[in-house]
Amino acid sequence: MIFHFVLILLVSIALTGLIRYYALSRKILDMPNQRSSHTVPTPRGGGLAIVLAFVFSMLLLVITQGLDAKTMLVFLSALLVAGIGFFDDHGHVPARWRFLTHLLAAMLVMVLLHGMPLLLLPTPLDWMLDRSMVDLSWLGYAVGVFLLVWFLNLFNFMDGTDGIAASESLFVATALAGYAFYLDRTLCFLAISLAAASLGFLGWNWPKAKIFMGDVGSGFLGLLLGILVLMAAQQAAVMLYCGLILFGIFVVDATYTLLYRFCSKQKWYEAHCSHTFQRAAKQYGHLPVLLACWVINLFWLLPISLLVFLYPAYALLGMALAYSPLLFLAYLFKAGQADWNQS
Repeated sequence: MIFHFVLILLVSIALTGLIRYYALSRKILDMPNQRSSHTVPTPRGGGLAIVLAFVFSMLLLVITQGLDAKTMLVFLSALLVAGIGFFDDHGHVPARWRFLTHLLAAMLVMVLLHGMPLLLLPTPLDWMLDRSMVDLSWLGYAVGVFLLVWFLNLFNFMDGTDGIAASESLFVATALAGYAFYLDRTLCFLAISLAAASLGFLGWNWPKAKIFMGDVGSGFLGLLLGILVLMAAQQAAVMLYCGLILFGIFVVDATYTLLYRFCSKQKWYEAHCSHTFQRAAKQYGHLPVLLACWVINLFWLLPISLLVFLYPAYALLGMALAYSPLLFLAYLFKAGQADWNQS
């Protein structure tokens, strides 16, 4: 497993460097504007390295671990999202086509997974746990598609400062690999592969970023992590809650910001820079914000997710505990409120 991780890491590092050279030579640059968090033109589309490194890892797993065709097809569904993101990075793809592609990929995944896993309805009464498992049946397909599309867009929304999306992917994938070690060996290898691919890119994307991820990577990561959470939940229903807790920073910031903009009658669908992390980055800088995210992830969200994994009856209480300070930070930094130059 260590050899597999190191190999994918090296492949990701090398591919990111090659893609950076390609982006510079083709002038595929992210130009600063009033909504940007950067001040100099920077190559974009580096997330393609994560995509290619992960696909390479799956080919290795087919050879070394006997990865089955169905599981491989589930994860390859994310290539639809990566493809539309690649074209968007090279030009502009209308939002409706991007959304339809995201929807199609999520629907394909849910068909292959045969809907949502059994849903755990947590209760502190241990003797009721066996009666708290609910089969959503056909409704599970709709719920699953919604969750996957939302996970996907979390990364599109939150990929706005140096290192934040790659760091979140590295953290969540590594944590899921730790859980999957006790649940499913194949799932563990897939999560380790994604963590290695993300770390390889992060070396180039760490503040100050030498290349940006772009839509080709952000949407791909969001969908893959969503798939990993759902597949882990098929092994242990509580993993759905553990995954949502691990995703806490992205879930709370993106959801709070979007709802605030919608309720305040702003053009919520337009680009903006009013997320909590963006406000914090402008005030304190990219690196301090990125390090703060790592502290929150490692010393707050990870321990709570572990407690929920050990004591599933308290899953909802754990989520409320995990999200509460994050909601306070969103309120403190006035997430979603229009800037003076956006009014």
